[in-house]
Amino acid sequence: MHYNCLIVDDEVELAKVTAEYFEMFDIKTKYVESAVSCFDFLKENETDMILLDINLKDGSGFEVCRKIREDYQLPILFISARQSDDDVLVALSIGGDDYVKKPYSLSVLLAKVKVNLKRVDQIKKLSENGNTISGNPINDIVSKGCDETSEKNTPTCEKSIIDLDASTMSVIMFDKRIPLKAKEFALLKALYEHKNTIVTKEQLFDEVWGDSFYGDGTLNVHIRKLREKMEKDPNNPEYIKTVWGTGYILEV
Repeated sequence: MHYNCLIVDDEVELAKVTAEYFEMFDIKTKYVESAVSCFDFLKENETDMILLDINLKDGSGFEVCRKIREDYQLPILFISARQSDDDVLVALSIGGDDYVKKPYSLSVLLAKVKVNLKRVDQIKKLSENGNTISGNPINDIVSKGCDETSEKNTPTCEKSIIDLDASTMSVIMFDKRIPLKAKEFALLKALYEHKNTIVTKEQLFDEVWGDSFYGDGTLNVHIRKLREKMEKDPNNPEYIKTVWGTGYILEV
């Protein structure tokens, strides 16, 4: 069976209320109480996204997230009463797309869920049409200040190939396919759509997370993950550069 949202939380009453609230807005939702129940659910059903608590009665939500990420690229939003920045950074570093602290507002959580479901739906449609992010399967060949060909009809300088493929949620650079997580892909897409232009932090929060009420730590973690996957030297990035005090720029 297909669900829009799976809630994994051993606070049963809260999970039940949240699920019922989502159902009022036509978001088909199921809740389970444990890590074991989560994996049992995924064996028999499909879901577009997961809301995941950290403290489960039979284990850690962090470990659940790591295992899910081995097979799935669906959005994972942590929901937890744990308030420390370290918990937030760990959650985002291991593959979480967002972190919502308890007690949460049902309306705010609903808004975040809707943003992620909309993005999932867009990716599905692109995949069904066989398209990449630009609307058709193209390679965006980028050359930095060099001639097209030499006397031997070969490039006179190295060219980078950047191709965002929504169907596999990956980026292709120098003919190498690099798989990305959902939020990493959304972040790179936002930067790519404004390439060679400064994109403010607030703009990235709005376009990628759906609102501007996030701390810099959330964005920094995802930028670092992108650099680790795309840059030869993540500490001295060639493509994704920081504009201090303002935001970031994708130079291609």
